[in-house]
Amino acid sequence: MTQLLVVETSPRGDASISRNMTRRFVAQWQAAHPGGRIVNRDLVETNLAFVTAPWLQAYFTPPEQHSSAMKEALALSDELIAEVLAADQIVIATPVYNYNVPALLKAWVDHIVRKGMTLGFDGKGLVTGKKATVLLASGGIYTEGSPIRDRDIATQYLKLILGVIGITDVTIVAGGGAKAVDLGEATMDGFVGNLDPDLKQAATAGGS
Repeated sequence: MTQLLVVETSPRGDASISRNMTRRFVAQWQAAHPGGRIVNRDLVETNLAFVTAPWLQAYFTPPEQHSSAMKEALALSDELIAEVLAADQIVIATPVYNYNVPALLKAWVDHIVRKGMTLGFDGKGLVTGKKATVLLASGGIYTEGSPIRDRDIATQYLKLILGVIGITDVTIVAGGGAKAVDLGEATMDGFVGNLDPDLKQAATAGGS
């Protein structure tokens, strides 16, 4: 059974462009994978702590030496990693804040990039044979020819991190200029509708 992991980060609910992009992507994915399973990881609803001293102590301690407190410190990280490893495809939907990803998404990254689990001790990624799609909603437009293309840090960062853990088949669907919806210059349906061809292509590539 093909499995999709959906990671969402926006706190804006129905007013979120990235969440509306996700809904269309998931609908297309379900149509292409009628027997597929979807696992939703909403980071806004996850009690996701930032990396702490106890977490780091547990991280650097061999598993066979873990105390009950150390196991508890890494429990959510273990759960998040299990979701990544079980997925055939991952979709990460996120707004862009100040050119980069929200703090919650960075926290998720810190929890899933772990030596011996998603990253080998030789520095090679262990999460291979998977596909990832990144759905970005940004106020700025960073496509080819944009005068602020060099500020497209969020895309570069996520592609880098996914590559580090072994996922090199990465598709980016960029919803640039999303502020038009908030300014009333475009409707949500109209704005996201313009992205439908890219969303469909990303969701159905390799579908069966």
